[in-house]
Amino acid sequence: MARLVAAFGSSHSIMLVASLQEWIHNFRLSDPTMPFFDREGGKLSFAQLLEAAPKDVRDLITAEAITGRFNETQAAMDRMREEITAAKLDVLVVVGDDQRELFHDWHMPAMGVYYGETIRNAAKPVPLPEDWYKRAATQRLEDGAPVDYPCDRAMALHLIEGLIDHEFDVSAISNLREGEFEGHAFSFIHKRYLPGNPVRMIPVFLNTYNAPNPPTPKRCVKLGQALAQLIAAYPEDCRVGLLASGGLSHFAVDEALDRAVMQAVRDKDLDYLAALEPKRLKAGSSEIRCWAVMAGAMGQMDVQWDAYVPAYRTEALTGTGLGFVSLR
Repeated sequence: MARLVAAFGSSHSIMLVASLQEWIHNFRLSDPTMPFFDREGGKLSFAQLLEAAPKDVRDLITAEAITGRFNETQAAMDRMREEITAAKLDVLVVVGDDQRELFHDWHMPAMGVYYGETIRNAAKPVPLPEDWYKRAATQRLEDGAPVDYPCDRAMALHLIEGLIDHEFDVSAISNLREGEFEGHAFSFIHKRYLPGNPVRMIPVFLNTYNAPNPPTPKRCVKLGQALAQLIAAYPEDCRVGLLASGGLSHFAVDEALDRAVMQAVRDKDLDYLAALEPKRLKAGSSEIRCWAVMAGAMGQMDVQWDAYVPAYRTEALTGTGLGFVSLR
């Protein structure tokens, strides 16, 4: 029988593929254009965040402070790669969002499972974009030519059929069409954590961002529980991991929310995660739903290592809560 031997959570923010100089300088230029929300889901402006920020906030965004956080995240990603490698997985189920990369408003599934034999990551464009933000995003892509990464079609079909039996109406994605490529939530994992690792990936898509059909946090926890049961019922003898790709809070850092989510994972507090208020899960913070799926699947696993970096980057306390966790 298959064994779910490890679970992971990792941010995949553009901050994790951007350079130190971009952390220090460029985000200060782009952040005023980002979408921001209050705890009730109402829209906020950058100016409102700036007005509400503490007076001593400048200490958090000096070049020295930002450099320290940059180095912390680089070390955390190196550790995450080591944790995934040490698990000696045959299959890695990755739960991530799609930001209009494969799906669009004319068809935006709440949940989907990819069951192709391989999945393709795009090559970096030539020449690279002049816009620094778009250029940084290309660091998730391949040098030279597209790469087809191995997937596990048989297990993916087992998960799809089993989820239907568990009353999850999941979309089933058989392949990519010409000119289509895996999205950022999956390409980041391939490029940063799996180079040289032959593990077979099963991409699970979760609509975290887009109205009107993001699944509730409670439904996400139940999805994780169902995935764990179905993996355990798969007849092949293989080692399986499940990874939540995305989060934590952004584009305004919400340390209270981030730390509470990570503590709930440590405490196996599924009730807290299931009861998360969707109004707080707006914009990039919506990707916390993927962590709720991972937590639902973790069963009796314990946290072996975790790290959290509140990556502030402007006087308005905008940025990303960068979280990493490994469970066995």
